Amino acid sequence: MGTKGTTYLGIDGGGTSCRARIEDENGRLLGEASSGPATTRIGVEKAWRSIMEATEAAAAQAGLAREDFARMHAGIGVAGLGRRGAEPALNRIAHPFASIVFISDGMAACLGAHSGADGAIVVAGTGSVGVGLIGGREIRLAGYGFPVSDEGSGADIGLQVVRLALRAADRRGEMTPLLSEVLEAFDHDPYQAVAWSEEARAGDYAALAPIVMRHAHQGDPVGRRVVERAADAIGDLLDLFLARGIERLSLVGGLSDAITPWLTPDLRARLKRPHADAAAGALLVARRRFVLPKREIDREPAPKFGV
Repeated sequence: MGTKGTTYLGIDGGGTSCRARIEDENGRLLGEASSGPATTRIGVEKAWRSIMEATEAAAAQAGLAREDFARMHAGIGVAGLGRRGAEPALNRIAHPFASIVFISDGMAACLGAHSGADGAIVVAGTGSVGVGLIGGREIRLAGYGFPVSDEGSGADIGLQVVRLALRAADRRGEMTPLLSEVLEAFDHDPYQAVAWSEEARAGDYAALAPIVMRHAHQGDPVGRRVVERAADAIGDLLDLFLARGIERLSLVGGLSDAITPWLTPDLRARLKRPHADAAAGALLVARRRFVLPKREIDREPAPKFGV
């Protein structure tokens, strides 16, 4: 079954999963589906496979045939788009769509959250990043990738708790119910944890974050310190956007609801509920209802050493 009408595809490709949403010319939802991670950190080809898997599943739900992709305009948000060589590699892929525009998953989330208007979001999910729009400029904070960046993210929370669990196993730090549960996952064998870490990706570490959050709410002292540290990192990004003159702020991502209660009361009061999600932001781009700012991301210049 096919259609002759024009359709629009919005992709929210993140570090844990990829969501595809297809709408018709009137904005009516035709199909929606998910697949595995679509971050360039697992490789451009693997990310593209996830994108197409989600798209094909959404198309099947919509009753669209493969030949209908030729009348489908795509806006595709991809995690890790800023990695060196990632965007050119994606643009070289032969695709079946009428048109295609790649944006970062953070930009997609920002566009969706504020319907393309000025505003900023901080993503607290598998990774973390701050993305803002003001006066046609894109402001990007952090988000350089795990483990060197992404403070306050699920992956960062997972990494911290594994480190602390290894310290507790050596009796170099306190053992708490949280750390005991983490070590139990490795049969209380530190070397098994080390072997796991050699293969683990950001999503694997992020899978530990709900355990940390649960123990933190139950009063575990180590859990509370880890979560407080994560909330401070997220709060710092929100404060930086406020200092830049951006008043409308939203917190998005899989950990956003869990982290919000740990923010300062002032920041909690400033947060606005997102208008829509990242897939909706990608659809704005697919429909050409938003002119993307130049890819000159506004960052403060780094200090130089020496004279």
